Amino acid sequence: MARHNDTGKKGEELAAVWFQNRGYNIIEKNWRWKRLEVDIIAEKENRLHFIEVKCRRSQKFGSPEENVSLKKIKNLLDAAEEFLQLYPSKKRVQFDVLSITLG
Repeated sequence: MARHNDTGKKGEELAAVWFQNRGYNIIEKNWRWKRLEVDIIAEKENRLHFIEVKCRRSQKFGSPEENVSLKKIKNLLDAAEEFLQLYPSKKRVQFDVLSITLG
């Protein structure tokens, strides 16, 4: 596996623990629909969170969150829409980005 894939996987593992420690219930990790993916889908206090995790080893090329492109945002919205079609919910929806820089 390429190093950037290892970094992404490590970031997603850290993110899941971070959210769980703050009272979030993780519903899905790496939820896929066709070519779209949501890193983490979680719920807390009657709110459904669609979470994009961005992880980098340094900030040499900018902060991780700066790498969330408009295409990625559109894909996240499209994937969330499909998830909600498959699993209807009356919960409020929120989109989050968790940015991690590894030491």
